[in-house]
Amino acid sequence: QLQASGGGLVQAGSSMRLSCAASGRTVSIDAVGWFRQAPGNQRKFVAGISWSGELTMYADSVEGRGTISRDGGGNMVYLQMNSLKPEDTAVYYCAAVPEWRYVKVLSKYKWWGQGTLVTVSS
Repeated sequence: QLQASGGGLVQAGSSMRLSCAASGRTVSIDAVGWFRQAPGNQRKFVAGISWSGELTMYADSVEGRGTISRDGGGNMVYLQMNSLKPEDTAVYYCAAVPEWRYVKVLSKYKWWGQGTLVTVSS
């Protein structure tokens, strides 16, 4: 089970940190990813981290502005986003996938959180 939190209304240029809490059978998780879905758009990959925390991957749209991290051996994954833009407005989802090689592939994710809305005002 995954639960995302930390969304809200923020101004352009500011920062935010989203949190994802994993619980239950985490032994099956090989990576956690963040996806986002803007109104009328498809859900898209934002960032991913291996469960070991050693590997990370980012979409071009957030490269250099986003940092995904995990709290050591704990069950929390974070997405720090800086220099937010209105186009970052979306519902953000965290999800878990059983194989790192599929970290960017939405259809391979087995467990999804409920999503948290981020609205960036200009």
